Amino acid sequence: MQRINVEIKARSDNPEEIHELLVQQQAEFLGTDKQTDTYFKATKGRLKLREGNIENALIHYYRDNQTGPKRSDVTMYKTANSTELKEVLRPALEVLAVVTKRRSIYFIENVKFHVDEVEELGDFVEIEAIDMDGSIGEEKLYEQCQYYLNLFKIKEEDLVDVSYSDMVLRGQE
Repeated sequence: MQRINVEIKARSDNPEEIHELLVQQQAEFLGTDKQTDTYFKATKGRLKLREGNIENALIHYYRDNQTGPKRSDVTMYKTANSTELKEVLRPALEVLAVVTKRRSIYFIENVKFHVDEVEELGDFVEIEAIDMDGSIGEEKLYEQCQYYLNLFKIKEEDLVDVSYSDMVLRGQE
């Protein structure tokens, strides 16, 4: 499944406030997922295998490292058994990083929200405005992302320009 996202990632010093705002907005709560993302060395973009109780998928994406709302081109293959898929991928591809997190997942229409507690990194919020079939358009996705940035009162200095894998790798240097 191929799609376009416009997304942000930001540090959060008060994740409970984000949860409360999402409840006030009548967001659909999908649950809290303990996820392990294994990032593999890819020749282009990023490739990760997500293993969780709610979400399991092989995800390949292209995204520039920049703060604020940014476009991400995503191809995803949902899998019922990520463990078996990892057994196939590990001997063939070099593991770049492993990120473990506790993720609360919400939706408001086409916008997905993650309130994350990432091991070794701290608390974060992610906003993903998703266009599954090209019917929404990139401009509207940016508008949606900006609306929730404002609603959550996310400060520019809290915006993160890289993936969790980059942050984990920086910590290992």
